[in-house]
Amino acid sequence: MKKLVIGILAHVDAGKTTLSESMLYLSGKIGKLGRVDKKDAYLDTYELEKERGITIFSKQAIFDIGETQITLLDTPGHVDFSAEMERTLGVLDYAVLVISGADGIQGHTKTLWHLLDKYQIPVFLFINKMDQEGTNKDKLIKELKQLEDGCINFEDETDGFYEQLAMCDEIMMESYLETGRIEMVQMKEAIKKRRVFPCFFGSALKVEGVEQLLHGIEKYATIPSYPNEFGARIFKITRDEQGNRLTHLKLTGGRLKVKDTLTNGTWEEKVNQIRLYSGEKYEVAGEIEAGSICAAVGLSMTKAGEGLGIERAIHTPVLEPVLSYQIILPKDCDPRVMLPKLRCLEEEEPQLHIVWDEQLKEIQAQIMGEVQIEILCHLIESRFGIPVVFGDGRIVYKETIADTVEGVGHFEPLRHYAEVHLLLEPGEPGSGLVFGLNCSEDILGKSWQRLILTHLEEKAHKGVLTGAAVTDMKITLVSGRAHNKHTEGGDFREATYRAVRQGLKEAKSVLLEPYYTFQLELPERMVGRAMTDIEKMCGTSEIAQTHNGMAFLRGSAPVITMRNYQKEVAAYTQGLGRLFCSLKGYEPCHNAEEVIESIGYDSERDMENPTGSVFCAHGAGFLVDWYEVKNYMHMEGYLKEKTNLPKEAVGNKPTQAEDRWISLEEVDKIIGSISYANQGRKSGWKKRKTALENYYESISSGKAGNMGIQKETREEYLLVDGYNIIFAWPELSELAEDNMDGARMKLLDSLSNYQGIRKCRIIVVFDAYRVQGHLEEVIDYHNIHMVYTKEAQTADQYIEKFAHDNQKRYNIVVATSDGLQQVIIRGAGCSLLSARELKEDMEEASERMRQEYQSIQENKRNHLIDNLSPEAKQQMENLIKEEKEK
Repeated sequence: MKKLVIGILAHVDAGKTTLSESMLYLSGKIGKLGRVDKKDAYLDTYELEKERGITIFSKQAIFDIGETQITLLDTPGHVDFSAEMERTLGVLDYAVLVISGADGIQGHTKTLWHLLDKYQIPVFLFINKMDQEGTNKDKLIKELKQLEDGCINFEDETDGFYEQLAMCDEIMMESYLETGRIEMVQMKEAIKKRRVFPCFFGSALKVEGVEQLLHGIEKYATIPSYPNEFGARIFKITRDEQGNRLTHLKLTGGRLKVKDTLTNGTWEEKVNQIRLYSGEKYEVAGEIEAGSICAAVGLSMTKAGEGLGIERAIHTPVLEPVLSYQIILPKDCDPRVMLPKLRCLEEEEPQLHIVWDEQLKEIQAQIMGEVQIEILCHLIESRFGIPVVFGDGRIVYKETIADTVEGVGHFEPLRHYAEVHLLLEPGEPGSGLVFGLNCSEDILGKSWQRLILTHLEEKAHKGVLTGAAVTDMKITLVSGRAHNKHTEGGDFREATYRAVRQGLKEAKSVLLEPYYTFQLELPERMVGRAMTDIEKMCGTSEIAQTHNGMAFLRGSAPVITMRNYQKEVAAYTQGLGRLFCSLKGYEPCHNAEEVIESIGYDSERDMENPTGSVFCAHGAGFLVDWYEVKNYMHMEGYLKEKTNLPKEAVGNKPTQAEDRWISLEEVDKIIGSISYANQGRKSGWKKRKTALENYYESISSGKAGNMGIQKETREEYLLVDGYNIIFAWPELSELAEDNMDGARMKLLDSLSNYQGIRKCRIIVVFDAYRVQGHLEEVIDYHNIHMVYTKEAQTADQYIEKFAHDNQKRYNIVVATSDGLQQVIIRGAGCSLLSARELKEDMEEASERMRQEYQSIQENKRNHLIDNLSPEAKQQMENLIKEEKEK
């Protein structure tokens, strides 16, 4: 049988569900007409849908017209549930757009028209409620042509009808000029290509004009053809009353059988059951063919919008939530227990965007509006038995950039390596994030390039102004490097994320906020008041038309300033005014500085989204801030004139990662000689202070052998991070696998010998923070001190505190290979030794001691020989010579 998937879309209260009911009744699917106001509509099955008289969740019904099987998808009309509607668009063959003849084209209708154009879905129009007084078909046709010239009345095939068709397409024009008529195949093709939009008029409630619509669909719709290769588009996830997870999909190629294995390349699962739903009821099928809509049971990893087989993922939704709310739980409900349950709802409603704010210890949800809040509260309580309320809504901001920059990310702790160069370019408004490749495989292998693109796509990247999601930007991979032995997949994840953030810090970031496009209908005498209000809202408006004492204003304004204006309009117009709003998209924020300051986001303190990179020197990783990364990077930059670096800074740049080392004095010099853009500040360009000015007096960055060269004579302390050193020295690390006590004692013995040579105070710190109730313990081991930290205190914390409290009294050197710890200690004004440097210095000190001892012994022996008689001296020399010859 021929198969066709049709969706019904409309502005709320246009009569969409009533039309669905009439279509099912005329096709013989149902024997009695249900009504929304009587709460017995066939497709409004959810309790709240019956109570509110609106469609909340998309439903489906299957019926036949002649030889064509139609799967009808009834979608929500309320703007709060438009994301649910949009998810169905990716699986439609045709759409029926319902317009109220009494109200005409409203704001949300234009949003729907834009979406249908974006998804390139052919459209039939049904102008409903034509039985009401004041409706005028000719006037409505003129209004419909504001949407598209191809909107044509298909009820009467007169000469004028063919003339209108001919104006829509060159092929039809040629046919009409030659024969005076247009062939059916030409009309069907023009409708399929969205050049013609058939219009039908009637009353769904009285079942008038609906039969003509059904015949029009059967007559003019083209049945799609599908390939033999398997393909499917997933558009929805739900759960039935028993809690079974249902994956709603359209088969776009091949066939699907029960027990077939499906995969997206990451997961692989079997289909346990295939359901064909019609309203609340369903039939079980053993096999379905392409063109069918079904619900598959047994799949736990699927996501709405995902493509399987030959299908790619469905486009990023155009309609996004613009408000964020705190979900307030009962006092006895642990948020961390509730979070996984809400994640299940997020699967079914992806636009929910459930977020756990670690800092505030609260759950937040991004949703479309007030009506959706009521539905969610009801859903959460009915499913999980937990009553929740939503706090005050906050606007969801976004960020983009205004210039092109190159972002560099480097991740090179010990035995790891990855470097990524990304080109960040401003995108068109509403384009979202677009990813591209412009990298030679001679530079970076194809598999690594694909991995980097995967990492770019898997995360919602945060901006640097407020931490809001980044949008309207193109990110292109232009260069990168891997190591034959040391690169792992996770290394490129770190380098990729850091490259995005480093680029954003260099770029001129722009804060974006959501805007409404609106249509305001009100008495003419109140136009001045309305336009003044809109101007105060930082919006724009114009008079579209006036008619019978009423004026129609069109324009746009920020969501935050206009979100409650509907109540105000109703008040000052005594109920005569009507405001229709729909989401226009994101535009530059009208009060960006105020918002940035109120949010107080510090991008450089966001440890989960670092802006700097990790480099390696002398066997240890160390952190480099974003504004220095390009001085340390190992590869040539993609943008030749990317910064105004002084020649002396550029001259320090290495070419090989293995040989890279910059002393701390050089780092201070580079910090002091370079300035970068620091976005998000009122001052724009800002010269950063040198590390010397910010943190510490310059002291020796060399090895422990230089510790005594100071401006003043102060007692020296060497603090050793015990376990860090043990696992950094191969001989101790191997020993620790079998005998940690033995490794500790060997380290202590070595340091005890070292103290005898260096004559400084040595403190070796070991973690005991996991030992419940443990108190800080200090033990003297020969000539050194050994510290076991107290409960909940790490060795890092102990060392940081000691360094902070005593750096002015003592010359402190810390031995650790922890990169973050090194930066903190350096900031406290102390010297550093990596594990490798400590070992080298201990070996050098021991060698010097051995050589001094041999020299002393040699001097003693020479002194004895000098006091012998010539005969005895000659005899001794002969004995030494004979001994050497042996």
